[in-house]
Amino acid sequence: MDFTAGIDVGSTYTKAVILGPDGMLLGRAMLPTGYRLDEAASRTYAAALAEAGQMDASQVAYVVSTGYGRNQVAFRHLKVTDLTAHARGARHFFPGTRTVLDVGGQTMKATRLDESGWVQSFRLNDKCAAGTGAFLEKTVHYMGFTTTDIGPLAAQATSTVPISGVCAVFAESEVINHLSQGVPPSEIMFSAILSLVERSVQLMRRVHMEPEFTLVGGILRFEPMARVMREQLGENVNVPPGDLAQFNGAIGAASLGRLRLAQIGAGLMPAVTTERVVSGG
Repeated sequence: MDFTAGIDVGSTYTKAVILGPDGMLLGRAMLPTGYRLDEAASRTYAAALAEAGQMDASQVAYVVSTGYGRNQVAFRHLKVTDLTAHARGARHFFPGTRTVLDVGGQTMKATRLDESGWVQSFRLNDKCAAGTGAFLEKTVHYMGFTTTDIGPLAAQATSTVPISGVCAVFAESEVINHLSQGVPPSEIMFSAILSLVERSVQLMRRVHMEPEFTLVGGILRFEPMARVMREQLGENVNVPPGDLAQFNGAIGAASLGRLRLAQIGAGLMPAVTTERVVSGG
């Protein structure tokens, strides 16, 4: 059977998915990456195979790796960049996507796609934590809550306070100051989201964004982020259902595996090699 797998080795979490011949998601798994990236990839892949009905790796025809540690996945057939994988994942869910925003734990990326779904231009914000999901996580932890409280806290807010977000250190000082003045944690949390959204929109403008917009990355599982983005852009904004925004890169990688298998079947690409490693984008 033409099963494919996508493995996204991120700086914080490693995600793996198994897709069926029809593109249906059969299994998925997510585990902390840690410092042994190769082991994280193997463990997460094994967990995804188990969720897919105790599948064996020999049943998977093609494996594509992506993410920060894509070079460390020894059993891959192909490696692709985060930008390519997230573009393909966004189009898997929303075929009309033209602009993708990926808000990860350590970086934020904006990408504009052409009509075929390939990357035309991109910009990255990886210089300051104030423009990443780590800022929201650090804010909520400082206030004594957990990451899962980000969405519920922000949803309770009735007003906002200024958080510049120009620098993570300055933003944290503002959070501390607001707490000392008795500002409710819900208002601080929602204001931190507003700050992150403002930086996101600025990054999207730099790639000359155009609709449709699709938002991906782990922080997008919190509904207030997408809601504020819709208000800021004045356009409909797509978000993969449930927690699949966090698996978008892995799903995109597996989708590219399906495309490569089709090309091999049509004689447009050489057959899968025995050493199971082929360089890619």
